Amino acid sequence: MLTLDHLAVVAEDLATGTAWVEAALGVTMQPGGRHVRYGTHNTLLGLGDDLYLEVIAKDPAAAPYDGPTWFGLDDFTGAPRLGNWICQTDDLDALLRDAPPAVGLPRDLSRGDLTWRITVPDDGSKPYDGAYPTLIQWAAGTHHPARRLADSGCRLVELTVSHPQADDLRAMLPLADDRVVFRAGPAGFSAVFDTPQGRRSLG
Repeated sequence: MLTLDHLAVVAEDLATGTAWVEAALGVTMQPGGRHVRYGTHNTLLGLGDDLYLEVIAKDPAAAPYDGPTWFGLDDFTGAPRLGNWICQTDDLDALLRDAPPAVGLPRDLSRGDLTWRITVPDDGSKPYDGAYPTLIQWAAGTHHPARRLADSGCRLVELTVSHPQADDLRAMLPLADDRVVFRAGPAGFSAVFDTPQGRRSLG
């Protein structure tokens, strides 16, 4: 089965994306880190229940990388927005046997004492415009990043995944989380959170 691992807000630059989330939810995000393999960096927000939100953007200080980045960031322009969702599995190889080819191959990554495998298409795109989640498997012994984050007081109420093939995509996914709702329509996301300031949303 799949469970929600984290949500990603994509932005042209990290400061702008972080400020957008903080204004929308009324909380302060925490520093994250750098992903050397793909030349990105992030900030983080703990959502409880082994779930977190990240703002991710290309890192202008990163060493040149000969290849596409991930999460569609090479082609991203415009205001920050909720742009991807990542789901966790305990057996990535088994899940990929039935997954569509567009999901991509698993890549082995690490940062500090965090080690994980994650699906990234060769061209750095998001499968089905992001409506099919990025898949991740944390290595045995790796403590989930959400457990290291301060409790923001925010909790995910609902994540809506919109796509013209919404029903087909939902049927593909062995997803064990009733907070995720699929809706037929233009590709995109919206999320509702309970926060210390009341119910807030990101789109």
